[in-house]
Amino acid sequence: MTIVTPPPTAESPWPVGLFAGKIRDWIDRLGTAWVEGEITQWNVAGGNVYGKLKDLEIDATVSFSVWSSVRGRIPADLKQGDRVIAAMKPNFWVKGGSLTMQVFDMRHVGLGDLLERLERLRQTLTAEGLFAPERKRPLPFLPQRIGLITGKDSDAEKDVLRNAQLRWPSVQFCVVHAAVQGERMVAEVTAALLELDADPEVDVIIVARGGGDFQNLLGFSDEGLIRAAAAATTPIVSAIGHENDRPLLDDVADLRASTPTDAAKRVVPDVGEELLRVQQARARMSQRLTNLIGVEIDRLGQFRSRPVLANPQTLIDVRADELVRWVARSEELLQRAIERGTTRLAELTGRLRALSPESTLRRGYSIAQLPSGAILRDGAEAPAGTDLVLTLATGALGATSTGPLTGGSASSTDGSASLTDGSASLTDGSETSDPAPTSTPAR
Repeated sequence: MTIVTPPPTAESPWPVGLFAGKIRDWIDRLGTAWVEGEITQWNVAGGNVYGKLKDLEIDATVSFSVWSSVRGRIPADLKQGDRVIAAMKPNFWVKGGSLTMQVFDMRHVGLGDLLERLERLRQTLTAEGLFAPERKRPLPFLPQRIGLITGKDSDAEKDVLRNAQLRWPSVQFCVVHAAVQGERMVAEVTAALLELDADPEVDVIIVARGGGDFQNLLGFSDEGLIRAAAAATTPIVSAIGHENDRPLLDDVADLRASTPTDAAKRVVPDVGEELLRVQQARARMSQRLTNLIGVEIDRLGQFRSRPVLANPQTLIDVRADELVRWVARSEELLQRAIERGTTRLAELTGRLRALSPESTLRRGYSIAQLPSGAILRDGAEAPAGTDLVLTLATGALGATSTGPLTGGSASSTDGSASLTDGSASLTDGSETSDPAPTSTPAR
């Protein structure tokens, strides 16, 4: 039969022992769990071990105890600073009101285990593209200000500053000191990275450490730090100085340097080398210009040696003779064209005159017209008394018809015409005007 304890109230509170017992009962139900962390305290007393285990990333610690009966089953070389995994069960001591972890097993985190975890993380980040070559940003040729993350007063700091200033004396640094190993390493390096990346005056960031064993460098493979480096907008140089089993920061960085000294040499150009390059470039440019000028001088000499330039008047004389010939030829062709045109015009004029009525009139003929202007072609069209107009080669005469002549021929045997009204007389193609300007029509 289960006894149900009523919930506590102000009128009916629980005793401390009851409350502590309920806490113990609830914690006991959690069972045993495997936990990974770093031993930060290891004290042996009476055959038992009392210590503390710290989280590898965040600020969290639990106390643990290893009874003498268990100690013989765990590695004897365990000590403070070791990274371990432990099978532990939480225990709440009612009498003292304290919570501790009872260890049933504890092991070193083996190098193989660490490498396996590191490789899985590497594959995950590679699949996300964080290590892709196209993400690598080029370093500035001459950074105005360099951010440096390293341990305070460390050899790495001295190496970077000394070598950079030897290569380019005016280079400037913004140094942020951070723990480069231990429990504070990840948090401090990440914070320093974010601080320098937010500084617009910093052109490149160097993360430097003077080497170390594999476990001391594990923090530089922390996923949070790697993602912070990948998200940075400022180029990053990793100078951890560990050739074998290099940390993931080397893969995500825009440039990996083998040592802090190598980082300084690859970030800052050598002023002496640059001056030498400038001098060499100037020498090459001067030589090329000298060669070019020499070639142009030779070409100018060749042009000047040509006869046309040695004696320019020769070219003028030749062109003048050609011009005279062309002018004469043009005049000749023009004269021929004029003569042909004149001849053609005369021919056309003769043909026109031959076809013109005026030529007929000049031969002694006249044109008889009725008053209406109609040309008289038949004598029957002008009966006696009909007024006529006679058009001559020069001038015109008025006349009155006496009617058609008998036989249809003129009275003059030589083909001359006689008008009976006395206004005009035509004989042998000549004309004689009657003194009287007005003819008298026949009645």
